[in-house]
Amino acid sequence: MNTEQTNHQYQLKSRPTGMVGPEHFDYVEAPVPAPADGEILVRNLYISLDPAMRGWLNDAKSYVPPVGIGEVMRAMSVARVVTSRHPKFAEGDIVSGIFGVQDYAVSDGKGVVKVDPGLAPLPRYLGTLGMPGMTAYFGLLDIGKPQPGQTVVVSGATGAVGQVVGQIARIKGCRVVGIAGGPEKCRHATEVLGYDACIDYKHEDVKAALRRHCPDGIDVYFDNVGGEILDAVLTRLAMHARIVICGAISQYNSSDVQGPKNYLSLLVHRASMTGMVVFDYVSRYGDAARDLAEWMADGKLQSREDVVEGLENFPSALLKLFSGDNFGKLVLKVAE
Repeated sequence: MNTEQTNHQYQLKSRPTGMVGPEHFDYVEAPVPAPADGEILVRNLYISLDPAMRGWLNDAKSYVPPVGIGEVMRAMSVARVVTSRHPKFAEGDIVSGIFGVQDYAVSDGKGVVKVDPGLAPLPRYLGTLGMPGMTAYFGLLDIGKPQPGQTVVVSGATGAVGQVVGQIARIKGCRVVGIAGGPEKCRHATEVLGYDACIDYKHEDVKAALRRHCPDGIDVYFDNVGGEILDAVLTRLAMHARIVICGAISQYNSSDVQGPKNYLSLLVHRASMTGMVVFDYVSRYGDAARDLAEWMADGKLQSREDVVEGLENFPSALLKLFSGDNFGKLVLKVAE
């Protein structure tokens, strides 16, 4: 071990009550840790930036414990094994796991998987071939249960999860309508991702556009944003519609979260609204990975990553998620 190496980390300094910002983190230096028996030391290469990170900062009950004050910010990463004292990993292996927003991390190997850099660019293992892809796969197919010819609407249509949801729905023979912010994203949705239509919520009346593009109602809605867009969709449900609640990025930085006003539409249309967390499907990740990789190899599934360089840019890069400035899966590159 090179004792001169330094580990740069982002630690949680304080809990935000509204919009998260640089003031809520400390950028610190620490010694590079040494792995014990049964552990590995990894060097982060790419770090995943996800809307869920905002929820992890709240001191509230959730599907995972909150990040503690003074703890390294939680994050999924793709990393290189630098030193291994674990029988399943060798120096030089490329792996994916929860390694945090830092240069180096020590792990006991739980939840760590090897990835093949020869099969896909490494950022893709944090997007379409990673947790966002798994989320899209299980959320749409297990909860949304789309049938050929049905209408599927996806908010956050060009984001990390949404871009995969829309394409899987198309693969399954559905009519797919996206909702995204700005003409460039909508153009990408229709021309590259294969959406039948895309609504620009920044420049269109979403309710009117949904009436136009979904004349027979919406059979499946995959929700990544919540708020006013969810309320607009609730006015266009088909009978027995299924709504998948994956995220609500419009509400994550709000101190007064707004729930749906039009929820009685669920009663009228005998519809369902179900929350999903991808960790419930761990035992089936292999099935999803196989299908996603096969669709990608066949050219049926496209992927776009938005890569920001430099660990020091973590706070500003994270804010791109909430301003809508990211285009595709947002990833922080920290090393070669």
